[in-house]
Amino acid sequence: MMSDPVSIEQAVLGATEKLRGVTDAPRLEAELLLARAINMPRSFLFAHPEDELDEASLQRLDDTVERRLAGEPMAYITGIKEFWSIELAVSPATLVPRPETELLVDVALRDIPRDVEWQVLDLGTGSGAVALAIGRERPSCYITATDISADALAAARENANRNAIGNVDFLQGDWIAPVRDRQFRVIVSNPPYVRDDDEALATLQAEPMLALKAGGEGLDAIEILARDCRSIIAADGLLVLEHGAEQEQAVAALLKAHGWANIRCYNDYSGLPRVTSANHSETP
Repeated sequence: MMSDPVSIEQAVLGATEKLRGVTDAPRLEAELLLARAINMPRSFLFAHPEDELDEASLQRLDDTVERRLAGEPMAYITGIKEFWSIELAVSPATLVPRPETELLVDVALRDIPRDVEWQVLDLGTGSGAVALAIGRERPSCYITATDISADALAAARENANRNAIGNVDFLQGDWIAPVRDRQFRVIVSNPPYVRDDDEALATLQAEPMLALKAGGEGLDAIEILARDCRSIIAADGLLVLEHGAEQEQAVAALLKAHGWANIRCYNDYSGLPRVTSANHSETP
């Protein structure tokens, strides 16, 4: 028995209802998923709301809605996430870039003049979002980005090629290991900073735990960076770290203990302390 025909608008409404419990933007996500299911731009949906969908398209839509209901991020389903006006390919090998991480880029760029040829380092680059944003904004600089994950670096290299950003180099290794013999004027990092027992991890199961979990206090990776980055940063260099909203004081204490100076915290666009910068100090 043939099922009743379903129009684009009806399909969007049905998917929107299903998605109400898992997103603050159910209509938008329903439209994005349907556009993906029929391999057309989202604008096509607005121009042809009465067009009927075939069974294959409806099944593709249902499949992706179910993935979203199971907690999979939209970016993994669509394979794309925008960051700093750069279109990035993402996968379960990388974190989905968050809007608040744009503050990390912004703070770093404030210290990098437009025409300098500085060496800049991004530690734990993941999808390459931060390194590529800085590379695009400061084309005279040379950006090095490291990550321990070969799969993450493959995604980062793809994103560099996709966006024709040629001044970023990607190296595999644990934190500063691949660059121990080099010096950088600016070092940035969005390291893991979630406590191992944080209940929020239950909603992030689709993302790589290696890029999220950082010990009992969520500070293990930040402590490594505070300790090790002093050996590879220029005398007047800047370190910029993203961290949890409740970690401002603990991060400042770690940086101070490891000899950093001029420690300053910046609030994100929600007014929460999110990024801390510090300068190299000659005396540890």
